[in-house]
Amino acid sequence: MNNNLPYLNFEPGNESEWFAALCGLVRFLRSPEGCPWDREQGPVDFARYAVKETDEYIEALQQEDHNHAREEFGDALFVLLSSGIAAESRGIFRLEDALRYAHEKMVRRHDHVFGENKATTAEEAVSAWAKIKAQEKKS
Repeated sequence: MNNNLPYLNFEPGNESEWFAALCGLVRFLRSPEGCPWDREQGPVDFARYAVKETDEYIEALQQEDHNHAREEFGDALFVLLSSGIAAESRGIFRLEDALRYAHEKMVRRHDHVFGENKATTAEEAVSAWAKIKAQEKKS
């Protein structure tokens, strides 16, 4: 193992540190010092693997195999990050922008939580979400 890679030589303590370590690992694997196969893969290639890993995650959840579900969720997250970082390297979008967009979108679509229009049931929440999504599609 290369001891000059700081994200390989520490024990992350929280999810932010683990996320940064995983992003660092993906970037390293795509670098000239990393893996030739990973470098050749584009965003679509990784996205196809994400579909497969997500299906395996769903299957593990349905079987209530929690250890396997954790593993498959990690695999799906890894290939999604790989797809995002591959897109970033090709100038399609920046991972930071995608993360910000996802955060802003989830806050906006949860107006029934963060805004004035409170929902007290799951049905009200789904209805509020659908209205916001429909408004977004129009604009």
